[in-house]
Amino acid sequence: MEKRVTGIGGIFFKSKNPARLKAWYAKHLGIDSDQYGSKFVWNAIDDEKEQAEMKTTVWSPMPEDTTYYDPGQQGHMINYRVENLEELLRVLKSEGVEHVGKVEEFEYGKFAWILDPDGVKVELWEPKNEGLFHEPPMIKSS
Repeated sequence: MEKRVTGIGGIFFKSKNPARLKAWYAKHLGIDSDQYGSKFVWNAIDDEKEQAEMKTTVWSPMPEDTTYYDPGQQGHMINYRVENLEELLRVLKSEGVEHVGKVEEFEYGKFAWILDPDGVKVELWEPKNEGLFHEPPMIKSS
């Protein structure tokens, strides 16, 4: 049998004011939307010259009692790849966007968190070494 799931097709979530939220994400994070939303296009892994720049999208169920989304009260969090996280945070601060927590750095990159107008915590990630993700993680079933 062929693979059943080959990636993340989309992320969908509720908003009290979708038009306002789309405008906020366009202004502050550069995510332009049409009436349906926005699309992110990733490089194909079967193209050898593109492999060095391969992008991945992570899917990760978390425990029901996680505090990782705090202070947001949502049941989800979206991680957005960014370039030059420190500079982006300076720009977002000047635009009045709330930054929560401290910037954290790991071998695979830097992370920071902001709140959108609905109070949803958003994760920003500046990858350090895309090569770490060339082999997809193994998913083990029990």
